[in-house]
Amino acid sequence: MNKWAGSIFLCILGMLLLMNWSVMAEVETCSGIVPMQYRYDKISILDYGGVGDGRTLNTKAFMEAIFRIQHLKRRGGTLLYVPAGVYLTGPFNLTSQMTLYLARGAVIKATQDASQWPLVDPLPSYGRGRERPGGRYMSLLHGDGLHDVIITGENGTIDGQGDVWWNMWRQRTLQFTRPHLIELMNSRGIIISNVIFKNSPFWNIHPVYCSNVVIRHVTILAPADSPNTDGIDPDSSSHVCIEDSYISVGDDLVAVKSGWDQYGIAYGRPSHGITIRRITGSSPFAGIAVGSETSGGVVDVLAEHINLFNMGVGIHIKTNIGRGGVIRNITVANVYMENTRTGIKIAGDVGDHPDEKFNPNALPVVKGIKIKDVWGEKVLQAGLIRGLKNSPFSGICLSNINLHGNKPGPRNSPWKCSDVSGAAIQVSPWPCSELTSSQQTGACSTFF
Repeated sequence: MNKWAGSIFLCILGMLLLMNWSVMAEVETCSGIVPMQYRYDKISILDYGGVGDGRTLNTKAFMEAIFRIQHLKRRGGTLLYVPAGVYLTGPFNLTSQMTLYLARGAVIKATQDASQWPLVDPLPSYGRGRERPGGRYMSLLHGDGLHDVIITGENGTIDGQGDVWWNMWRQRTLQFTRPHLIELMNSRGIIISNVIFKNSPFWNIHPVYCSNVVIRHVTILAPADSPNTDGIDPDSSSHVCIEDSYISVGDDLVAVKSGWDQYGIAYGRPSHGITIRRITGSSPFAGIAVGSETSGGVVDVLAEHINLFNMGVGIHIKTNIGRGGVIRNITVANVYMENTRTGIKIAGDVGDHPDEKFNPNALPVVKGIKIKDVWGEKVLQAGLIRGLKNSPFSGICLSNINLHGNKPGPRNSPWKCSDVSGAAIQVSPWPCSELTSSQQTGACSTFF
């Protein structure tokens, strides 16, 4: 290679590197809200009697290791290392300033013996267990009032072995509400990354009354017929970042919540500042959801760059009478969906009630819902927007949306709308007349 050819090669290489750095720099992330902490102090579950044979119960080993972290209080915290192996365990509590690190090939597997699962109090914003009155089973990994907690590794697995719980639900033999895989309450500074979650008995990851939470680079798996196995449900929480993950479960991929009817209204803690970005997945229910438990309010949610396949509903905003609460400033953008029953659904008649004490006059307020840049293939019904007669949905803004059916030509299932106002531009098939009035377009002018 002569010097000119070499110079040209180096010039081209430099340009390519600059282009790659430019592309990388353009990838937006919210994960910086919680910096990753390096723990200099490290212990192994093996040092506390852990046995990864898939048969030995390791609950005591996890409890003792975490007790050591909690009481020695090493500066900068401690990392609990779980090497390759299958560690059968019952539920255990995490502690502040700890990292739970799952090595490649490590599996934390939940026991299917319900007697090993303690009961905990119902959440105050729910008033009872979500499924059954009274208490509920503690989550496999649990924490309350924590800070600076990291759950990460080399794509190790947390396996809930949920089929026994799903069968109890189907047979109506549940005594208490099923457990989550992870529930962190009243906590802040949380990172969950590079872990596989599978076969949760109930919702997978449930941060509730939390702030500054990052969930990224996770894989969440459950059979399509597994009941209520939501992927990630931020609940009455703020400043939550959910990014770069794959979710294939039996219920909503991501559902933002904030309490249930009169209990959520009384607790009064909204979810706000939620970012959901670069999620891919499939489910017979919703891809990106708000609700249906929204009684504390849900505001300032951004979901973008979402890829959905084999879905029940692509984008679902859902609430009900008795909920109260305000759902406001929800933006969903850059969505691709394929083989979907309903593309976009915004409805005020979804979800059940905790008891008969709910107030039917506690009507939710839904306004400022912005959905843009959506492309769908094989979408059976483009959209449905059903507000409430005494609380119409307003400021529903649709832009650059193309939802194609299974067959070319005119659609058999047009948009259906009632008790709603807003505007639409470049939407195909053309939505309902309630979104096309020129008098309403001004309400969405800043969006368009």
